Amino acid sequence: MRLLRLDVSLSLIALAAATAACASAGATYRSGVAPKSFEKPPFYAGATVTPGQVRVAHLPIRYQRGAEQGAQFEPKDGEGSAADLLVAEMNRYLDSLAVSSRVRPRTAEVGTRPDVHFGCNVDVTGDCTEEGEVQGGGANRRLQLSVGRPSEEWIGWLGNTIDSASTDHALLITLELGQYWPHQKGIGLSKEVRLGSGYSVSIPWLTSLEKPVAVVQLTGALVARDGRAVRIGAEGLMAKRSNIALSALGAQRLVSDEDIEGIRSLRRDDLPGHPLVWQVALRSLVSELTGRQ
Repeated sequence: MRLLRLDVSLSLIALAAATAACASAGATYRSGVAPKSFEKPPFYAGATVTPGQVRVAHLPIRYQRGAEQGAQFEPKDGEGSAADLLVAEMNRYLDSLAVSSRVRPRTAEVGTRPDVHFGCNVDVTGDCTEEGEVQGGGANRRLQLSVGRPSEEWIGWLGNTIDSASTDHALLITLELGQYWPHQKGIGLSKEVRLGSGYSVSIPWLTSLEKPVAVVQLTGALVARDGRAVRIGAEGLMAKRSNIALSALGAQRLVSDEDIEGIRSLRRDDLPGHPLVWQVALRSLVSELTGRQ
């Protein structure tokens, strides 16, 4: 099992360059929500939605393998995998919230859907572009939230799909990986990763501040019938810690299938009742995107 990801991969460079050259969908121009940068959570952008303002249906949550880097560097996505089991639990929980109705598409999804990106700015290899010493004010340690424009084919599919559910907006949520910057915590040696709304996790003090850490996260978008996003956001679930020796080698510890399995039972000990981390994150994401509790 591969545990480390090194900085340079010529095959990924070639693949990413080819993809960027031919893609028309995915650009943030006219996507509905302008890109926004953050130093700390909450990580949301776009219009604030008033409860009852829109009729919302949700598409099933899915795992997007290879969202930030080559799929070979990320946990498996097949039937019965840890990611598959976690997503199934998330979908059942999302249905139980009764905030939106679940859409069961009559036809297979086509085209390119809006892709929400959150994390550090990355190059074609998936590496953060602002590694190195922290600049004054931490200007090179901000995280970027954006959403890509969907294809016309997908917009047509969405319209037909939500019309059948008598709704005018769709909620899209994705389980994926990202890269977040670690931060100094207070004036001591402690360090942390700020994962989401009211949620940070401590990391070993030897963790380098010059390299990002891999994070498992939920990203989401509320999308209107015309395919434009109304509001987007992200909530982190867990951070994969890398020690300073690995960072110095230009390597990053990879999120494993075992890590995804661990998220299924990971709890928030800082909250009453010790709820599951992923349930708190999903509930926060849905509430922020739809305006509904």
